[in-house]
Amino acid sequence: MEFGFMRTVFDSLGAGVFVVDTTGLLTACNPRAQELLALPQEQMLGHDMHDLLHRRRDGGRVPRDECGLLTVLDGGRPAEGSEDLFLRGDGSLLPVIWAATPLRHEGRVEGAVVVFHDFSLHRDAAEQTGAHLAALEGLTARLTMVAEVSTVLISALETPEMLNRLAGLLVPDLGDWAAIDVRTPKQPGGMERVAVRTPGDHGAVEGLTGPLPALPESTRSAVVQALRGGEPVVLDAERLAQEPDSPLASAHRELFERLGGACAVVVPLHTRRQVFGALTVARAASGSSYSDAEVFVLADIARRAGLVMEAAELFEQQRHVAETMQRQLLTPLPQVDHLTLAARYRPAESAAEIGGDWYDSFLLGDGVLTMVIGDVVGHDLKAAAHMAEVRNMLRALAWDRTEPPSLIMRRLDEAMTHTSDAPMATCVFARIEGPEGGPWELHWVNAGHPPPLLITADGHTRFLEDGHGPLLGLSSALHLGLGWPDARAALPPRSTLLLYTDGLVESRTRDIEAGLATLRRHAADLVDRDIEDFLDELLARIDPSGDDVALLVLRTPPAGCGAGDEAPPQHAHSPAAANRGAPGSRVEDTPVRDTSEPA
Repeated sequence: MEFGFMRTVFDSLGAGVFVVDTTGLLTACNPRAQELLALPQEQMLGHDMHDLLHRRRDGGRVPRDECGLLTVLDGGRPAEGSEDLFLRGDGSLLPVIWAATPLRHEGRVEGAVVVFHDFSLHRDAAEQTGAHLAALEGLTARLTMVAEVSTVLISALETPEMLNRLAGLLVPDLGDWAAIDVRTPKQPGGMERVAVRTPGDHGAVEGLTGPLPALPESTRSAVVQALRGGEPVVLDAERLAQEPDSPLASAHRELFERLGGACAVVVPLHTRRQVFGALTVARAASGSSYSDAEVFVLADIARRAGLVMEAAELFEQQRHVAETMQRQLLTPLPQVDHLTLAARYRPAESAAEIGGDWYDSFLLGDGVLTMVIGDVVGHDLKAAAHMAEVRNMLRALAWDRTEPPSLIMRRLDEAMTHTSDAPMATCVFARIEGPEGGPWELHWVNAGHPPPLLITADGHTRFLEDGHGPLLGLSSALHLGLGWPDARAALPPRSTLLLYTDGLVESRTRDIEAGLATLRRHAADLVDRDIEDFLDELLARIDPSGDDVALLVLRTPPAGCGAGDEAPPQHAHSPAAANRGAPGSRVEDTPVRDTSEPA
């Protein structure tokens, strides 16, 4: 939670709070402490807390070795008391109940925070004991609630889960029940109740969540006033007794009929730009009410929740734009002379993790098939845009050239360095070469990307480590004499060639060496599957999470399967693609499956 909100809590607590350093000097105090002690801040800060405040009943100073407050600094453990007196600015003595907790940083005690109440109204032993317990329990509950709200609001949770947990944290400290109603963006004027929380029987809230009536044009409804006015609305018993004047007001009234309520506060979940919904918190006890401080804290919590909702909405918009851009680049895969291709793309799970992964396959001007896999540095919308830029530059540089992949990669690096603001990128660019009907050969270069994996028909696997050079976009690479050596490898009959991005083999919980070993094992087990099943089962077994993942796989035909043989079933024929193929070759466009949607 932001420092400003924590400062608001510090200043608004209905208890005196001060902070001391390791020597006992006062370093901070809240307004309530100044009020209780009748001392302005400037007469407290920098003074020794014990010498300034701690007194006996006769007004004399308490010996330092008898001060319970100082034991927190010496022993590093929390302490509490109810038999102490503080000296006020007017010379009178204030009986206090207090609790002190050490402040730790990197395992060291660097001070203490002391919370205290005026205990002057509780003189006899029975009242002292009851007030002692009540005050400590109240302080503990409020501080625990504030800490938990902070955790919820800064956690990367889905919005419905965050709102449900937030409502639960407000009960019972700030109300006997809490409910959250939100606008439904896809339906103008639509509303939905996403959370209703009570401290006890969950059956009491059954049927209260779900779609709500639409926002009316005009109404006295507190929810509508909060949504349109952006300010808290306090409901007392008189206002709660008014008859509802709209379907939405009736739905809000149902909360009070089912759960009870003598008073309530409705606060908007909002930012400066928009209002996302409303939070209702109610107390059922007759005669109960909400203080101005409580209304302020609820309003501020709701505003912080609105900021989280706005951030989630912006992330989702960014994710949608990036995924749309990436899907537009998932062009159909060509199928040439019994060579079969398949691909998968799985977007990142988090909106903040949209990446620059891509794959591509197209025919060059000489009829040769290419395979490309790459990853632009970054995890945001800009990375996706740079990915599209690099992909299109590579296509433009390669399609009409009959030259080694190393020269294509050199031109791409120069173009990125001198004509683009795209950052560094990894890439494998390969040509599938050979006479019509095979045998086939892979001719490739690798710019800092995980190595391709070749699986033969008998399940033998090996990573193609040759052809490795620096990442693209390193302007110093060529000046240092670095380059991308061409590499070649035979593609035996019925072999499988897999290109993939690092999201398949590397994660926050697994290093890349372990990931490569896992990939190799599963790929060998699945080599007998057709390539569509091969990819689906490979993703299911590895189950990558976090980063984007792109895969591109090639399967060569059995020995002796030439262009004149009966071809396996293919997808719709593309004459335009066929016209670009080598004479006599079979060229078709195969749709690509995006694993972010059901296959």
